[in-house]
Amino acid sequence: MNIQIAQMFKTLGDPKRIEILNRLAGGETCGCTLIDNLDITQPTLSHHLKVLSNTGLTRTNKVGNRIHQKINFEAIDTLIEYLNQLKSSQTGQKND
Repeated sequence: MNIQIAQMFKTLGDPKRIEILNRLAGGETCGCTLIDNLDITQPTLSHHLKVLSNTGLTRTNKVGNRIHQKINFEAIDTLIEYLNQLKSSQTGQKND
C-alpha cells in the first residue's frame, strides 16, 4: 500500500498531470479534447495519461474507437485517507 501511495504522489508531482486531472474533474473525456490548450504534444499527453492510468489515478473507457479518460475517485479517496491518518497521528487528534 505504501508503494502505491508513493507512486501516486510521484505522479502528482508533475504540473501537467495535475492540469490533466483538473480537466478530467469536469467528467469523462477523450484525449482529443484534453489536448486543447495544454501546450503539449499528443505523444506527451499519451505518456502522461499512461502514467496516470498505471498508478490508478485515472481509468479508461473505450467508446467506439476512442479511449475516454476519467478520474478514479477511489484512488483519490485512498490519498485523502492516508493524509487524514497522517494528520491525525501528527496532531494526536482525530479529524472532524
